[in-house]
Amino acid sequence: MFDVRGKVALITGASRGIGRATAIQLAQSGAKVVISSRKQNACDAVVEEIRAFGGEAIAKACHVGDRTQVEGLIAHVNEVWGGIDILVCNAATNPVYGPAALLTDELFTKIMTVNVQSTVWLCNMVLPRMAERGGGSVVILSSIASLRGSATIGAYGMSKAAEAALARNLAVEWGPKGIRVNAIAPGVVNTDFAKELVNDPVRRAQMESRTPLRRFGEPQDIAGIVHFLASPASAYITGQVIVADGGETIS
Repeated sequence: MFDVRGKVALITGASRGIGRATAIQLAQSGAKVVISSRKQNACDAVVEEIRAFGGEAIAKACHVGDRTQVEGLIAHVNEVWGGIDILVCNAATNPVYGPAALLTDELFTKIMTVNVQSTVWLCNMVLPRMAERGGGSVVILSSIASLRGSATIGAYGMSKAAEAALARNLAVEWGPKGIRVNAIAPGVVNTDFAKELVNDPVRRAQMESRTPLRRFGEPQDIAGIVHFLASPASAYITGQVIVADGGETIS
């Protein structure tokens, strides 16, 4: 039920953190993986790691906030492997930490373009051919920031709420074509993205004490859920947001 052998999987933001862990997980399970992030050398390093254990992978640098680069990425994958069966929209940015009063138009546009518009571009470019190939799975990385208010990362939370809504809409649109679209809402995960919090011993201890599992997440925790959503094991799940936060939001 978890077999993804031979499936082509594109992961954005795949050079580190959740994206890298997801790429390795899917490659270890037999998928043909496309590694994409902004820097080619960082992508190449993950490809080398995957090929070292016998996995199949290629790399293509892409800044998802640039439509032309996204078009080039999809064209490259289609040329090399003929299409995409699994799309993981993981790349994101959060250049603002503070109240909404500090949010400039420029920064808001950057957040919404990289986090939301890029996902729309990717899906609109990938899903028609995915449907022609008989269907597939899209996994969008949202966040528990989409479920709660925040005085510091409000714009990021807005963008992640939009991605969750997008997953529901696309699930309705593409379900009849055999495509499932779901989102994952992680809590704090031990990555560079959350390093300011993860590396603060006082704040970390406070947050972990309020989380039933008493720890922050690890990239592999989320990669396993992506694998589940990409595989036939989740064949009857679509349009959902799976919260993976160690119980933080229910405690």
